[in-house]
Amino acid sequence: MNKKNLSISLLAACVLGASGFGLYQLGLKSGMTNAPKAVATNSTDLPAAASVDPSTWGIPEGETATRRHIEAGIKGGDVDPVTGRSILYYHDPMVPGKKFEAPGKSPFMDMMLVPAYAGAQGSDNGTISVSPRIQQNLGLRTGEVVFGQLASEISAVGTVAWNERGQFAVQARTTGFIEKLHVRAVLDHVRKGQALLDIYVPDWVAVQEDYLTARRLQGRGLENLAEGARQRMRQAGMSEAQIALVERTGQVQARMTLVAPASGVVTELMAREGGTAMMGTSLLRINDLSTVWVQAEVPESQTGRVAVGAQVEAQTPALPGELFLGQVQALLPEVNPATRTRKARMALANPKGMLVPGMFMQMQLSGGQVPPTLLVPSEALVRTGKRTLVMVVEDGAFRPIEVQIGHEQGGQTEVLTGLSMGQKIVLSGQFLIDSEANLKGVETRLSSTNEQGPTSAAPQTYRTNALVEAVTGEMLTLTHPEIPALKWPSMTMDFKLSPDVASPKPSAGSEIDVEFRMQEGEAPQIIQWRARQSKVKGAKQ
Repeated sequence: MNKKNLSISLLAACVLGASGFGLYQLGLKSGMTNAPKAVATNSTDLPAAASVDPSTWGIPEGETATRRHIEAGIKGGDVDPVTGRSILYYHDPMVPGKKFEAPGKSPFMDMMLVPAYAGAQGSDNGTISVSPRIQQNLGLRTGEVVFGQLASEISAVGTVAWNERGQFAVQARTTGFIEKLHVRAVLDHVRKGQALLDIYVPDWVAVQEDYLTARRLQGRGLENLAEGARQRMRQAGMSEAQIALVERTGQVQARMTLVAPASGVVTELMAREGGTAMMGTSLLRINDLSTVWVQAEVPESQTGRVAVGAQVEAQTPALPGELFLGQVQALLPEVNPATRTRKARMALANPKGMLVPGMFMQMQLSGGQVPPTLLVPSEALVRTGKRTLVMVVEDGAFRPIEVQIGHEQGGQTEVLTGLSMGQKIVLSGQFLIDSEANLKGVETRLSSTNEQGPTSAAPQTYRTNALVEAVTGEMLTLTHPEIPALKWPSMTMDFKLSPDVASPKPSAGSEIDVEFRMQEGEAPQIIQWRARQSKVKGAKQ
């Protein structure tokens, strides 16, 4: 009995499995038959939209038009009886490039396909439509073009550096031996006239003895001997002060003390006690701190407003409350490619010596008078690399407008041409609209108009033979073989007769040769056709 019951159970399971598989195959076949077909594009594998009962989709408010299209069976190429506009195709805005000929639910996202219209809101006049639901999901914000004035002041940052024009070099005027250093370390402060080092100069002994001997001699014509000895002391490198000291004391002065030519900081110290100082050798270098330089980083877009001699106000976090004044000394020919800033040299007064090299400075530069102009938020600009665009709102649709921009400051940018005051523009989400404009060829046509002018080359045409499957008004459904020039496989798709093509139209079932051209956002347009010599069965003569 157990074996018999087991056999009956296995048989029942097999029957149920076969029945379920049959029902699955039937449902799959029905779903594939009712699913909307994708409009042919360059892709060879387009998915179909989901086909389920519209009443179970839970269509939100605002998508009633799509529900009506489903119930009325309105497909791509048909005219919407409510709006009177031609529906080009259906698409998912979140997956650009995929087009469907019938309404339905997107196979990619949990949302419905959106119709793309021709006419006032479509690509015919260069505008792009975006579903209100998509706009809300993206948080799309808009603003207006205003007439205003940028601030006359320019902000910049930089670091303090030595004023190279306040640099002094102390050199040996003759060969000698360094006996004593009064300054022993770099960055020591010195005052003007302060002793720096003592040098013993053996060569001075002989010329000074000659001078003192000539002065002691009495007689006519001996004055020239003393003057000649004085000139030899000058040639040996003695200064007027040292010669006067020899005359006043009547003694040989073989040691020389070098003093600081200005107050400042010792930035270089090459001399050492016991060393030899050769004629012309640099012994010390002193930098004046009464004025300092600031190497400022000015935004590249604002350098046109920076003028040499403009007043500068600077502050540093190291000295809160202290204000330093100066002016623009030079705009250096160097731009930082990483930060897109240009170096400007500022000269700041530093009477108390509080500013030292390396300090961080925040500055306000006087940019002069700035005339009022049109302004838009900088976030509204779409920079494509070749041009700058702004998305303008027109009757609920969007149009890309090329603009020329000027200076940028504080999140605002000057608009020189392309817009007018009060126009409504897109501030956020414009990159999705720009991608849709590229998809529909709006920006391409904009580029062609700007670069080629009103006269442009004729569009490229293609030829193929085809079988006429159906004729609906100006639309022909054709089955064509592979078209290598377009990388199209053999398929069945819709073509549109050009208004210039004279009647009669080809009949269903006939084989024809066609010449057509591509249209952005619309079916290919047949500009010429003729009947082939061989006819298929059932073709009309």
